[in-house]
Amino acid sequence: METMLLHDLSADLSDGVRLQRAAMTIREAFACDAVGLLLLDSADTLHLVAAAGLAHEALGRRFIVAQHPRFATILSRREPTWFDPESVLPDPYDGLLDDRKGSPLPVHDCMGMTLYRQGRPWGIMTLDALATGTFDETARAQLLRLGLILQAAVRITELERENRQLRQLGSTQQGLERIGEATEILGRSEAIQSLLHELDLVADSDLPILLLGETGVGKDLFARRLHRHSRRSQQPMIQVNCAALPESLAESELFGHVRGAFSGATSDRPGRFEAAQGGTLFLDEVGELPLSLQAKLLRVLQNGEIQRLGTDQVIKTDVRIIAATNRDLKANTQAGLFRTDLYHRLSVYPIPIPPLRERDRDVLILAGHFLELSRARLGLRGVRLSYEAERALGQYPWPGNVRELEHVISRAALKMLSRGASRDQVLTIGPELLDLDIDLPDPPQDARRLPPGDDPDPTPASQTIDTIPLLRDSVEICQRRAIGEALTASRGNWAQAARALGLDPSNLHKLARRLGLKHESGVAS
Repeated sequence: METMLLHDLSADLSDGVRLQRAAMTIREAFACDAVGLLLLDSADTLHLVAAAGLAHEALGRRFIVAQHPRFATILSRREPTWFDPESVLPDPYDGLLDDRKGSPLPVHDCMGMTLYRQGRPWGIMTLDALATGTFDETARAQLLRLGLILQAAVRITELERENRQLRQLGSTQQGLERIGEATEILGRSEAIQSLLHELDLVADSDLPILLLGETGVGKDLFARRLHRHSRRSQQPMIQVNCAALPESLAESELFGHVRGAFSGATSDRPGRFEAAQGGTLFLDEVGELPLSLQAKLLRVLQNGEIQRLGTDQVIKTDVRIIAATNRDLKANTQAGLFRTDLYHRLSVYPIPIPPLRERDRDVLILAGHFLELSRARLGLRGVRLSYEAERALGQYPWPGNVRELEHVISRAALKMLSRGASRDQVLTIGPELLDLDIDLPDPPQDARRLPPGDDPDPTPASQTIDTIPLLRDSVEICQRRAIGEALTASRGNWAQAARALGLDPSNLHKLARRLGLKHESGVAS
């Protein structure tokens, strides 16, 4: 097993894929139900970077260590920690195991271990098994050996990341201080990962950036990431909401004023450009600026100079501009609503931000993040999504994007409490509580089956596959043949066979047992 883990960790893969493969290999080796690899950030918060056997939404969770005594116990020890099945400590994964989604965990085996990098905790590895007795003394000794291998993998992963960042940032101390900084942007979709890569490439230039995207996509988060990864990160980033600037005060807010410049100006006051000196000025909703102010802003961007209102004194500025808008500025220039020359000055490097509906299963990761926030805010034991609710979230087009998703999750959790749910239970949110303007998805096949004799139309057309013997037998024959061929090609290696079949290893084991190809204790004869 150590050899297989070393192969997975040494393969030429991305960080996320490498750690994900490690989690799957460990889960198979210990024959357990779930494995999690959690990274510890500077705020004493753990978040999953790889998992096997946990619901997809778990990847968006942020676990504050002080609120989870099991995690705190693991982090307090260097050796593996095993929790007695009778332990009264609450389990952070209540309702998050893939096979028991939404349900409290029964009595089960649980162990974990702290992973170190250069003598400091990097994070933890957790293992859960529904069958008690899975993690005996031998298993704990094996976890200690695997932990050392994983720590080496963590070191390799961190070194590769540092090398990439050093190539982008240059070998300055300022760049070194930013290495390993956690990001606020959640998502593993190809669209978001490609965007983050592009942002990191342009962050260290001084080019003006124009962030384009619908309302609620989180343009401010992407602007903060650009500043955080730039050479100006040690200087201030000042945000201006252009839509909230009254036209009569907008010039004073941006450029400042001197005493007596207008009625009520009782003292000199610097503007936002001066406040951002040496750093970044983020012009949010720049498309809302009145035309009169657009001309003055253009002069500042062209000359790098400002004048406070009420004086002719020139102040040199050194500011990097990031602008954002949900409007089609190019169309607005043609309609005369936005200056063409200012548009070209701001859009030297335009970056479109994908809407939530184009980010694949990121919606579940983000939903998991907001569920954990609601759990902590409302003092709940746990709050989860049902499978039907997950499908509803995936079906909805999200016109309000991430901001709308946050409101939907927070509102649903509050509704459960208002309807009498107990804070001491693991609460499962159904699709009816989400208030989404869609046709609710049908429940799973198992949930739709009726007891024998209760089917209003007991005809073959109304039966599921499991109730049609001929069709069921044909499907099982094909499944046995496919598994057998995959095992032959992989010389009996179940993990490789699972990859060849496009299945999670645990799901392959379950299917093989159901088909009689494998018993609980091993392969059938």
